[in-house]
Amino acid sequence: QVQFVESGGGLVQPGGSLRLSCTASGFTLDHYPVGWFRQAPGKEREGVSCISGSDSSTFYADSVKGRFRISRDYAKNTVTLQMNSLKPEDTAVYYCAPVTIDGRLNTWYAPPGYANWGQGTQVTVSS
Repeated sequence: QVQFVESGGGLVQPGGSLRLSCTASGFTLDHYPVGWFRQAPGKEREGVSCISGSDSSTFYADSVKGRFRISRDYAKNTVTLQMNSLKPEDTAVYYCAPVTIDGRLNTWYAPPGYANWGQGTQVTVSS
């Protein structure tokens, strides 16, 4: 099975920035729909952003719109999530996964029963 791997997390002060990367060993992410999710302690996993495979359309949760930007780096076979103006409520473990996108509803989800979640990367926003 294809394993998605996340990296780039860390500790940052409120208002700071981080850049997360998602890659898949032995699998080309070009033109593949990929989503970012996060899970804070005691909360359910939630969608943060995703990028479509067909035309690289991008979608964002309302809570991160205008602050986060998802993009592809074809040379590095990665999907990156640039996170700016970080807030303490952005603190979570961030994961990436293949997704199905419903652009009309601005929602996306991993395949039903998807169990191949990676280790994730911890993002902590704190002063």
